[in-house]
Amino acid sequence: MRTNELMLYKHMEQESILDDMTFLMDNYDNAYYNKEDLKSLLFECMNALLELAASHGFEGNLWHTYLTYLLANHENAYSTACEIVGEIEGSINEVALHDFEIFKELFDYDFQKLENALEASCFSVLFGYKNPKGQGKVYNKRIRDRICDLSVHLGKAQDAAEFKKVLTNFYKEFGVGKFGLHKAFRVERKDGEVDIVPITKIAHVNLDDLVGYEIAKQKLTDNTRAFVEGKRANNCLLYGDAGTGKSTSIKAVLNQYYDQGLRMIEVYKHQFQDLNDVIAKIKDRNYKFIIYMDDLSFEEFEIEYKYLKAVIEGGLEKKPENVLIYATSNRRHLVREKFSDKEERDDDLHKNDTVQEKLSLVARFGVSIYFGKPDKRQFQDIVKMLAARNGIEMPQEKLLLDANKWELSHGGLSGRTAQQFIDYLLGK
Repeated sequence: MRTNELMLYKHMEQESILDDMTFLMDNYDNAYYNKEDLKSLLFECMNALLELAASHGFEGNLWHTYLTYLLANHENAYSTACEIVGEIEGSINEVALHDFEIFKELFDYDFQKLENALEASCFSVLFGYKNPKGQGKVYNKRIRDRICDLSVHLGKAQDAAEFKKVLTNFYKEFGVGKFGLHKAFRVERKDGEVDIVPITKIAHVNLDDLVGYEIAKQKLTDNTRAFVEGKRANNCLLYGDAGTGKSTSIKAVLNQYYDQGLRMIEVYKHQFQDLNDVIAKIKDRNYKFIIYMDDLSFEEFEIEYKYLKAVIEGGLEKKPENVLIYATSNRRHLVREKFSDKEERDDDLHKNDTVQEKLSLVARFGVSIYFGKPDKRQFQDIVKMLAARNGIEMPQEKLLLDANKWELSHGGLSGRTAQQFIDYLLGK
């Protein structure tokens, strides 16, 4: 096999399985090697494919799904150029076609002679594998299905040109690598380096799930739509009372615009010093990224807000056009102020400059959206709608009476309290 001739698809994740399998394909009938050693290596490969299937939820032809996994995850000059935009021009197409000819040979390889020579027919069991769990820990069912479906279509390709077309369409529709397959990410430090790690399971919520707040939701939707369409858009601050749906709204717009190339990276306050490194990793990709900061606020002694200010606006390097910052907060001004701040002018000759420095952070969010707690009637409307959605059948008078009792001892009037009350009823 000609895997040593690959030019784009090199140094791939989980590549050791491919190396071992191609070695077996080339040497299964070579008298120089011990037959039992070759057979043992084949079973090692089988084990690796089964473990990959278990962790990622793969099923069907595991050899094909493994090769597809390599192709769908490898970020190279061709795959990253095709993500979201599709077919491209230039000589790199010839290079890509060369690599796909090799992968087509791997897809079409007939294992019968290898199995007969090594007396190990059990490898064919992996060609129609059924995963007992239906999904894995690394990929959720949505991503698993996309890889398995792509595997089937690549396996049916008549030649390398059709193979290239199928894979390029996949890159256009879903992207490539972790950014292509996953919606949301978190930031971690590994060996002193900043790493953007996929979040495999996120709440699948829609804006319609949030009762009320129509003006606020429309404002958020309009800004996000402009962003994904490549128009001018603003950083957003969603502020207001606790439990009113600020975080839910941001998760909902991610679900709504994911198919149009929107991705979200959650960053915590203590990670603000890593923001420049995070942006450096995403600024040249074809996706639109929202850097999401939940429950954002600063005490007077905390200085992390200065990192955020520099990233939003004010540093020498312009913030990339494919990056916006969305934040939620229970505070309108983010940085806590006290009455004593106004009384200590004698200790700071330029106290006004100090106050303005704190307030200027909010000004760098071009769009501020208020989420206020509902009044009694609005709270009851939320309860009634949630009850109807969840199939709860009980007299309305009793439903509202119990809801009123619940909110008195469970956080007051808010959409979160209403949802918790409904969850309580569903659990009885």
